[in-house]
Amino acid sequence: MPAANAASPWYKHLWPWIIIGILACSVTLTLSMVTIAVNNPDNLVNDNYYEAGKGINRSLDREMLAQNLKMRANVHLDDVTGEVDLRLSGDSQPKTLELNLISPTQPDKDRKIVLTRSETEQGRYIGQVNDKVEGRRFVELLGSQGDQVWRMFEEEVVSHDKDLLLGDEPLQGAEDLDK
Repeated sequence: MPAANAASPWYKHLWPWIIIGILACSVTLTLSMVTIAVNNPDNLVNDNYYEAGKGINRSLDREMLAQNLKMRANVHLDDVTGEVDLRLSGDSQPKTLELNLISPTQPDKDRKIVLTRSETEQGRYIGQVNDKVEGRRFVELLGSQGDQVWRMFEEEVVSHDKDLLLGDEPLQGAEDLDK
């Protein structure tokens, strides 16, 4: 390719095309980053701190009720069949329970499982999960005693070879409530 002289048009020179290429790449990358940011918002940010604080107090009341009822649960997740087998002990045996497996960072991996009491075995509840659940999860178990709802909530690592034990850890954040 012959060298372009000063009298030749701009598009025959190399440097304008390099600069145009850099600018085009910058615009393309910026637009793709904006598209990713708009389509995947940050779900971890909570703007309403007052309501979140009130919810924490309600949760502590429900967890204190579960502690007063001496509630304990052993949860087994069967990866092959998807069956959830829960053994519940304590002073409450509701007809149904709600088990929530909450991912700390990915809401699309949250699972809600409704467990029904077994007619044949005392304290056994059975439910079904559609897919395999593994990794760190917040495990929430909700039940009722009369017109009050109790709650067991712990952070657990869910794996196929380990049962989840709920109610075996002291209640966090309720130290001031005992006084």
